[in-house]
Amino acid sequence: MLDHDIISALKQVLDPEMGISIVDLGLVYRADWTAEGIVVDMTTTAPTCPFGEVMARAAKAALRRTFTETPSVQVRLLWDPPWSPERMTEEGRFALGWEFGEPFSDTRH
Repeated sequence: MLDHDIISALKQVLDPEMGISIVDLGLVYRADWTAEGIVVDMTTTAPTCPFGEVMARAAKAALRRTFTETPSVQVRLLWDPPWSPERMTEEGRFALGWEFGEPFSDTRH
């Protein structure tokens, strides 16, 4: 589940290599309220990405700033299912130079 308010707070967190929101890159798999607080499951574009922990800490900090009264914020890194460009938003695709509506399987390299 992707809670709108949590997603809005996470939009300010950028992938350090791409300069694009982790939300627009489709890295957030879950952003939900639980009885304990907020739980976010996210990934990176590759399991070997050196910035996974950096992005997870930035996500947690953004949520703490936005939801100051929340008792618990958990941000977990997952690699299953693996990330693919299909998860990107139209804004993320546009930021990479793809046209709106352009298929993610663009073969230009």
